[in-house]
Amino acid sequence: MTDDDKEAPAPGTGAAPAGSDPAVVALALGGASRDEADAFLRRQSGFLDEQSMAVRAQTEVLRLQAHELKHELKLRHWSLRVHHIGDVMKLAFEFAVAVIVLAIVAAIGGAVWNAAHDDALVIETFSVPPDMAAKGVTGEVVASKIQDRLFAMQAETNSTRAASSYANNWDNDIKVQVPDTGVSIGEINKYLHEWLGRQTHIKGEIYRTASGIAVTARTGGIASGTFTGSEADLDALFDDAARSVFRSTQPYRYALYLRTARGFLFNPKYFAETNAILNDLVHTGGVEDRAWSYDAIGMGKVFGGDLYGGVEMLRRAIATRPTLDAYTDLANTEQTLQHDEDVLTIRKEAEALTVRGGNSDMKPSAALADSLFNKQHLALVLGDNLAVLDYGRQMELTPGNDHVRALSIDDDLRACGALHDSACPRQIRDSVPPASNPLDASSLHWSVRLADVLLGHFKEAADEVPVAMNMFPRGAGIVAEGNRRWETPVSALVRAEFGDVRGAHALIDRTPADCAMCIRFRDRIDAIERNWTGAGYWFAHAVAMAPSIPFTYADWGAMLLAKGDLDGAIEKFREANLKGPHFADPLEMWGEALMLKNRSDLALAKLEEANQYAPNWGRLHLKWGEALFYAGREDDARKQFVVAGRLDLSATDKASLAKWTAPHV
Repeated sequence: MTDDDKEAPAPGTGAAPAGSDPAVVALALGGASRDEADAFLRRQSGFLDEQSMAVRAQTEVLRLQAHELKHELKLRHWSLRVHHIGDVMKLAFEFAVAVIVLAIVAAIGGAVWNAAHDDALVIETFSVPPDMAAKGVTGEVVASKIQDRLFAMQAETNSTRAASSYANNWDNDIKVQVPDTGVSIGEINKYLHEWLGRQTHIKGEIYRTASGIAVTARTGGIASGTFTGSEADLDALFDDAARSVFRSTQPYRYALYLRTARGFLFNPKYFAETNAILNDLVHTGGVEDRAWSYDAIGMGKVFGGDLYGGVEMLRRAIATRPTLDAYTDLANTEQTLQHDEDVLTIRKEAEALTVRGGNSDMKPSAALADSLFNKQHLALVLGDNLAVLDYGRQMELTPGNDHVRALSIDDDLRACGALHDSACPRQIRDSVPPASNPLDASSLHWSVRLADVLLGHFKEAADEVPVAMNMFPRGAGIVAEGNRRWETPVSALVRAEFGDVRGAHALIDRTPADCAMCIRFRDRIDAIERNWTGAGYWFAHAVAMAPSIPFTYADWGAMLLAKGDLDGAIEKFREANLKGPHFADPLEMWGEALMLKNRSDLALAKLEEANQYAPNWGRLHLKWGEALFYAGREDDARKQFVVAGRLDLSATDKASLAKWTAPHV
């Protein structure tokens, strides 16, 4: 029997394996009887019904599963949304908590920082007798009165020093502390400031004595003074108590208060008290207090007439801590002494300090004013007179030290004279407000006088003398030194210009040997009397004193030009131009010397260059016209003569111009 025989269905059963080939089924049916075929078909039909029911059941299951899955997906989406919202709310809550915590930390940190940097002066309520309190003079009222007086003294204290440079600085932060009860935020803050800060606490009391009443003020538990009097003297006693507080808590400021508000320059009592305070600070104070105290002591010596002692103290101030204020004071003092070379060196050092940013010890406005003034005077001693006026205009727009502004006006006037512009001094004088103190007022007149000398207006210069002398504050020791080094040489030169050479020598011969202007005016007086040997000697001496300053070289060249030594004069003008390239005088006289050498073609370049630095100089335009005429440019020459005619000219130059503009020219 083969394998195929074994797998064939039994005859007559009509059964066919599931999945049999339809062709096989057809053959089986074809070989079967009708009953067998019907039975087979019925069985197949039943099988198909069962299969159909199974498919429908599976379809329903799938439908139910799909529905369930859809419902589950909706629930999951909702759950995810709720979870997301929860996460967002949690994050928002945590962020809000973090912000609150940070705000609390910032508030605490700010409170701690403010407390640690609290330098305020705290005036606690005074203890007063009950009967006085009943009349309204309570402890809080007394503390407020002390506060008012401290504010007033602070306002009267004039200083360029920045508040941040004080080791113990309460500046205008003066508080009256009223006692509180219980624990509160205010009390906690107060304790924090007392614990971490550097507050200065003032306590005190008023009590009755056998003869009246006494007022005591204590700083840090130490009595700064007890003042007695009658009840009618109460306001005066408050003044005394406030002054004692000011002195014990702010000794440097109190010294300046005596200087600025109490007129220490002219009152020996306050002068001595100020010096006592400052001398104590240079031994016991911090580096800033020592430096500024040396500066103040130095300026006290200067105004008292001891200029060399003042220079020593000011140099100590710079050695202790370089500040722009000390450099400015030192340069101004050396300027009063007429030490031109030292002035130039100090001004340059001050400018270098400004570039390095070394002005933190000064109030910003005062530092700017001092910086501009140093630059202005540096330009002045180098003959750059247009720059002097430009810096002066900048200072007009700069709030700061009024005294420095007054010095700036003095420089403006001297620059006007050096520019040979007679309209310039009048314009400045008309724009200047009244001086705030007699020293500045008298200085203004001396500067006007010097401008007149530089312009050649010697009669006007002589007329200024009584005005200036009457304005000088008689109590200031600096007056005598100023007379010796400023007034005397100017007066001597004016006398020489008027022909009184003997009287000029009587004045100039007693001036100090280290006074640059004194030596230069000796030169000019000898040149006026045509004493060429004497003039040459003094010019050489003046150059040795101030080798970097162009003025002596220019004056020396003018003397040689008058003597007829044209080559020697040109050499001096060349040296002057190297020292002060924007100084017009040596350039103009250089042009004149070239014209005398019959080189008007070369002279034109010098005169045109000089015009850049002194555009309103009448003689310059006159000589420029002459050079143009000799160079064959007659039309251009006439234009310069017209300009010269509108400007200030000496009598000699006016006569010369008249000849050049005569019809036959």
